Amino acid sequence: MSWFTSSPLFGILISLVAFEIGLWANKKTKQPLINPLLIALLLIVFILKGFDISLEDYNKGGQIISFFLGPATVALAIPLYKNVKLLKTNALPIIGSIIIGSSAGIVSILLMAKLFDLDIKLGLSLAPKSITTPIGIEVAKQLGGIPEITVVAIIVTGLTGAIFAESLFKLLKFNDPVAKGLAIGASSHALGTTKALEMGEVEGAMSSLAIGIAGLATVFIAPLVVWLLNYQ
Repeated sequence: MSWFTSSPLFGILISLVAFEIGLWANKKTKQPLINPLLIALLLIVFILKGFDISLEDYNKGGQIISFFLGPATVALAIPLYKNVKLLKTNALPIIGSIIIGSSAGIVSILLMAKLFDLDIKLGLSLAPKSITTPIGIEVAKQLGGIPEITVVAIIVTGLTGAIFAESLFKLLKFNDPVAKGLAIGASSHALGTTKALEMGEVEGAMSSLAIGIAGLATVFIAPLVVWLLNYQ
């Protein structure tokens, strides 16, 4: 059996099967908490722990799936291209709101880290939680944080957005599709954008745009906020 679990096919297979089970559960229950990504994550952890399979063995296939993260992220530009006129008409408020939203996220997490007296490295690791993983890892290194913690924070943030965004919008009676998409993309990156795409083409387009601008803005804003707050 070890020959199979150490094969790249194993990681690919259980990832696909776990996600399909998650999709099935989500369609059956129609509950936002039963998120396909969350279900897949929990199933994979259960399988690895239950059968004493190392993360290194799983990652032989997992890394192949991760390779397609880049092309998949680029593909998010398709709905944006279809709505490029909307972007041109509202370029300044759209870009401005993304930058302000990204700044607010960084400031709030660092202030909360200070309030709860968290270790400095932990706070710096959490600062880039709302941007896509490759950029978040580099920002964490730049700030002096711990990239592994940043990855976990990014996953949790994305799943939270994907699960709760739509319900929160309904609760707050938040109906503008542009604002919805920007809020999701700037706060919960690509994982949240999967929900934005389900909500509508405009929401998906604006969320896709927010991913890129929020990532770029965070690279410059995060060190500045750390310096201004004297978070060292």
